[in-house]
Amino acid sequence: MATDRITLRGVRATGFHGVFEHERRDGQEFVVDVVVTLDLAAAGRSDDLADTFDYGALAAAVVARVEGEAFDLVERLATVIADDVLADVRVEEVEVTVHKPQAPITVPFDDVAVTVVREREQPVVVALGSNLPFGDVSSAEVVLEAADAVGLLGEIDDVRVSGLYVSDPVGGPQDQPSFVNAVLVGTSALAPTELLELLHDVEWQFDRTREVRWGPRTLDLDLVQYGDPGAGRDVRSDDPELTLPHPRAHERAFVLVPWLDVDPEAVLRVGGDVVPVARLVEGVDVTGLRPEGDS
Repeated sequence: MATDRITLRGVRATGFHGVFEHERRDGQEFVVDVVVTLDLAAAGRSDDLADTFDYGALAAAVVARVEGEAFDLVERLATVIADDVLADVRVEEVEVTVHKPQAPITVPFDDVAVTVVREREQPVVVALGSNLPFGDVSSAEVVLEAADAVGLLGEIDDVRVSGLYVSDPVGGPQDQPSFVNAVLVGTSALAPTELLELLHDVEWQFDRTREVRWGPRTLDLDLVQYGDPGAGRDVRSDDPELTLPHPRAHERAFVLVPWLDVDPEAVLRVGGDVVPVARLVEGVDVTGLRPEGDS
């Protein structure tokens, strides 16, 4: 997870939150602190406001929540504010503290505060492929062991893996073995760049090298999609180090067919449209693709 933070402290507003009648009738002051964790590397490079988090808008949103719907518990108010912040797909974690300095307590006190911390878990899609053995381990076994390795690292939850498919080489030298492919889906709180580093670590466990583009390799792990495009919460990036969604996934049967296998409701952003993977499968050539084990 990224360690960059934006901190907003001491936002004051009058709200009507509480379990007592006089709190709902008369209201009182609440003070809110918000710490937003996200990757600020792009803003640091570009010096562009569009690449950072708008803390002015955050302050206004906090005030709107405090002054808006009344809740019995400060815990609920803090949670709602945290959910609002996490609606921005760039945010990886948020810490919200709501102070209630005028709480109805019968002894002297300085403050009462409730803090909630929420991490983002985003849907992720990873394509796996191999067309070289790793020692005595076949390509099919490499793909299965790599999927296990990704899950065992503990940074992707709810892992599901498709069946294995064999495909002809695409885009690179044609005089190389067929590939064994699969797709893994799950959720992760890691930032996309951190998740990519994790995938590279797994590749290196299987002696992956990058000598020839689209050439033979023991293991290839591609981050195909990060986030939920159906909800408008997917990460879109033109960074050559990590382009999201994967720029060629929509035309690759060896990605689409296993993906549909593991997630029949999957969707992929293609240009400005969000398209069901089932529809994309209908438009690709699947003649060079077959389930692993079929003759």
